[in-house]
Amino acid sequence: MPPHSDIVKVAIEWPGANAQLMEIDQKKPLSSIIREVCDGWSLSGSEQFALRYADGPQLYITEQSRSEMKNGTILRLAISPARAARQLLDRIQSHGIDARLEALKELAKLSADPTFATEFINMEGIGTLARLVESGTHFGEMLAFTLTAFLELMDHGIVSWDLISLSFIKQIAGYVNQPMVDVSILQRSLAILESMVLNSHSLYHRVAQDITVGQLIGHLQVSNQEIQTYAIALINALFLKAPEDRRQEEHNNPLDQRLTEMASTLAQKHLRSIILNHVIRGNRPIKAEMAHQLYVLQVLTFNLLEERMMTKMDPSDQAQRDIILELRRIAFDGENDPSGTEKRKAMYTKDYKMLGFTNHLNPAMDFTQTPPGMLALDNMLYLAKLHQDTYIRIVLENSSREDKHECPFGRCAIELTRMLCEILQVGELPNEGCNDYHPMFFTHDRAWEEFFCVCIQLLNKTWKEMRATAEDFNKVMQVVREQITRALAMKPSSLDHLKGKLRGLSYSEILRLRQSERMSQDDFQSPPIIELRERIQPEILELIKQQRLNRLCEGSCFRKLGNRRRQEKFWFCRLSLNHKVLHYGDLDESPQGEVPLELLTDKIPVSDIKSVVTGKDCPHMKEKSALKQNKEVLELAFSILYDPDENLNFVAPNKYEYCVWTDGLCALLGREMGSDLTRSDLDTLISMEMKLRLLDLENIAIPEAPPPVPKEPSTYNFTYNYG
Repeated sequence: MPPHSDIVKVAIEWPGANAQLMEIDQKKPLSSIIREVCDGWSLSGSEQFALRYADGPQLYITEQSRSEMKNGTILRLAISPARAARQLLDRIQSHGIDARLEALKELAKLSADPTFATEFINMEGIGTLARLVESGTHFGEMLAFTLTAFLELMDHGIVSWDLISLSFIKQIAGYVNQPMVDVSILQRSLAILESMVLNSHSLYHRVAQDITVGQLIGHLQVSNQEIQTYAIALINALFLKAPEDRRQEEHNNPLDQRLTEMASTLAQKHLRSIILNHVIRGNRPIKAEMAHQLYVLQVLTFNLLEERMMTKMDPSDQAQRDIILELRRIAFDGENDPSGTEKRKAMYTKDYKMLGFTNHLNPAMDFTQTPPGMLALDNMLYLAKLHQDTYIRIVLENSSREDKHECPFGRCAIELTRMLCEILQVGELPNEGCNDYHPMFFTHDRAWEEFFCVCIQLLNKTWKEMRATAEDFNKVMQVVREQITRALAMKPSSLDHLKGKLRGLSYSEILRLRQSERMSQDDFQSPPIIELRERIQPEILELIKQQRLNRLCEGSCFRKLGNRRRQEKFWFCRLSLNHKVLHYGDLDESPQGEVPLELLTDKIPVSDIKSVVTGKDCPHMKEKSALKQNKEVLELAFSILYDPDENLNFVAPNKYEYCVWTDGLCALLGREMGSDLTRSDLDTLISMEMKLRLLDLENIAIPEAPPPVPKEPSTYNFTYNYG
């Protein structure tokens, strides 16, 4: 008799017949199992049949995927993928409109199955769909299903996008450019164009010739956020794939320009204001996919600064040296320069020292280190020209201070530029799972430069508050970095809002916050208190463990990665209330509340889990991806490894969910919880409990008479809400 682990108990359905309950031997060929099922219903020609899942995506079961079957799975006997592909291919070419519509509807659903897709593509099915689109005779639902099927089939990566014809591209671009077109057709057309751009260098050029900025702006002004998301995704794709030498070109009319030149487009007030007013400040909450696309747009925009950031100044270049002379002229009214060469040189040296350059004799040398390179000089010139009063005030204010307390403007501006590049990750590729966009960067045509101007004023203010000297330079920069990152974390909606947040984060406030956050580490260090802490720790750890397990029972929604199209794909995972089974399954949309276990068709017994791995040890982080898997994705990845040799892969939506799930799974397996969140919670809860107990003890009066029986110190009943 086969080992118990090789037997899977399932139910198999067939229309009009009672379901068969079977014990499937996983070592037995799938064709033999299908033959037995057909014999049970007296069906001949078993080679014309296959097994599919009855729930969820209803994928075909193959020899490669059969190991995913679990006990209790409901299957369905269906015609084989090859037979289904042949029938559908014949039906979509039939003359009957109703029959063709039903066939295309079924094809759109089946095309997501890789087994069916392979068979359909081998029968030249994609060419047939392309010709249907090129004919221009399909409209409405029929066209929408055709485009859906085409996109699903191409998404499997079986066929190269380079094989797509020019007439097909023009037809799809035509749907995008039409003023009135069905929403579902427009969505799929935008998604197809995006996939073309991302997957084919040659198609990028063809698409870019047929789509202009003005045509996409119209789709950003609609009330449908899905259409807006697809439109911004296409802009991002074209921007990402644009040749370096085409990104910086300028045009007289930005709305008529092609999308090969994206830098001038994104700098134009019209496009930026459309995104700000119709998307960011629209009447609807920003969904996760839209937030991701706005984040990508933000990253790609800032990445235009990379070239200047990595460009060293050439001390022999007179045009570049003239910029430094202009900074001096604006600050000190250079029209009154002395006529003698030596006197002028001496005055320049003095002025450059007052401007705060490190190299007083040749300040050009201060800009030879990259990053920030010439980007720092660009920022300084913008401040001097566009915010001249602020620039002159900062320079003159510091030049009149005592030497030991002067804030060196030049050195500070260069280091601040480097810091801002690090904070905003200039030059980094977008992270596939990140939604961290900042609305304020869409409120100004020169958002980067204005952000620098706000931060240089903050630096000058903080320098004065700290009464810093030259020796304190690095300390001041650390405080300024903390002020900026804390303010950005509050997601200010405008640059003025940012200024308000920074005003509330003075040096004294930063010290207060630091002290508060360190309190659990610095307080209560005497031996008796340390002993009390060690006694409390086990019960607090148990409290945290129970909270983590409760969160696993509530479950979490995870976004499927690797999906370049803008259809949101989600899956949900939660622990059973008895802590014995993990239930999971695909969802059509992000859930608003708890997902019932009945909707989660897949499960893993906790007893089968062998280990939990994180980061680069995860199987899905070892696989190649079309997008760069950067540090941020690695930090959110974890996998469950379970018997026999299977894995369930996760990428958490944020660091908090990552810590909750990895800690919860460790607690479930009886292992130590070691995340930063657990350590932070442990310190916080222990400190709170100790304060309550110490306060309780302080309130006990010392009696003169023999003392009564002392009461037990109160145990803090803590319910921690992580929601």
